[in-house]
Amino acid sequence: MGLDMVSESSTPPYFGIDPDRAMADLDTPADTGRFARIAQACAQGRDDLARQGMDETGAKTLRLFSTWEITRYLIPVNTAHFRRVLRANPDLPQGRSDTTGGAKWFTLDEVLRLRAHFSEAGSRAKEYRPYRPAGLPAKMVAVANFKGGVGKTSTAAHLAMSAALDGYRVLVVDLDSQGSMTSIFGGKVADEWQTVFPLLARHYARHVQGDNQRRQDRGEPPQPLDDTLSEALDMRADALIQSTHWPNIDLIGAQLNLYWAEFQIPVWRMGARGWKLWDALADSLTADGVLDRYDLIFFDTPPALGYLTINGLSAADILLVPLGASFLEFDSTGRFFDMLHSTFASIEEAENMAARALGREGLAFEWDAVRALITRYDGAQQGEMAALMQAYLGPTLSPHRQDFTALIGQAGEQVNGIYEADYRDFNRETYVRGRETFDATYAAFKRLLTGVWRRDELAAQKAAE
Repeated sequence: MGLDMVSESSTPPYFGIDPDRAMADLDTPADTGRFARIAQACAQGRDDLARQGMDETGAKTLRLFSTWEITRYLIPVNTAHFRRVLRANPDLPQGRSDTTGGAKWFTLDEVLRLRAHFSEAGSRAKEYRPYRPAGLPAKMVAVANFKGGVGKTSTAAHLAMSAALDGYRVLVVDLDSQGSMTSIFGGKVADEWQTVFPLLARHYARHVQGDNQRRQDRGEPPQPLDDTLSEALDMRADALIQSTHWPNIDLIGAQLNLYWAEFQIPVWRMGARGWKLWDALADSLTADGVLDRYDLIFFDTPPALGYLTINGLSAADILLVPLGASFLEFDSTGRFFDMLHSTFASIEEAENMAARALGREGLAFEWDAVRALITRYDGAQQGEMAALMQAYLGPTLSPHRQDFTALIGQAGEQVNGIYEADYRDFNRETYVRGRETFDATYAAFKRLLTGVWRRDELAAQKAAE
């Protein structure tokens, strides 16, 4: 058939647009007030959606866990033995049932109590509690990439939930002013004073205080502290940490005003060139004893390599970089690592130049492990690209690929993680398959964490000899 014989109905939709009809579809020209109205509509929608997972008091609640789930996923015993233990120990949580003789359901707090009992009274050959060397601080984990939409927040949230289900004590720190992680965990953050901002401000204020002491010793006038810095000196991490609907996950939340830190930090740095801004978050959490109260601390970072991200990355022991199996995301992630190198190498170079002049030990950033992780994976469409990425990145790219399943999509629509989804709301096969991909993601992470902790444990033992 010749080109002139193609029917008019098969022409592309961008032909034949009538200018008058197109004009009729327009709204009036937008002013700045339009942005406020759009933001208000989105906020109302967000709040309405978030309330779907809340109780009558406006707080998020965590669903119950059935005997089937507990014995399959949480406590490695068979169902019959689990029930025998409950009958033999009436002081243990017995669960609740909607019907006489029906399935028993337990809160996660009850599951943790049951796990503690099995750990003390059960077989030593089984792993009832996760590996955690005594006497070592929490491991801090940053999940970062400056490309948005790669599953960064979802990955961080699900790893935190997985670790909590496994029995670890978890703190989640939201460094992204968009506050998505805060929404997932039901956090309430009124302003920047309930975010990490006061910890950063306190770190700077203490530096200024030390510098002022040196100024005073030299007979020079002190640098004044403004009201913000004076107020920050009294802040502690405990005042920022919120409980969540998970009994063993706490949160330091974020909201839009946190973005102000990206403008304030360079101003502080200009006022005190000796201030080590990259250490502000890690030093503050350490000073307040936070690393002694948790097993894992997850940082959800903004999709940009700004000052908040630099603080999270500098604090982290383990860096996880999620990305999709596409050329654009592979390319963008390569540029992200290039920027990481440039940023941290330039800090090292500047600090070490001064250190050499003063005869002091130099600065060298170090991470226990760095892994890239393929998310939202479609094996039918992306297998070849994923294999190519693996060939180039080698062990830096985790061989596990996090599949996208219907369960992940449905859970996201409900502002929940997949571990918060009740399996009765899904086809059993859909639930098991959707959970498997995140269980495998956590298994790969836990193997990494276990190896890092074991290396630290052996190093501590050797140092003590």
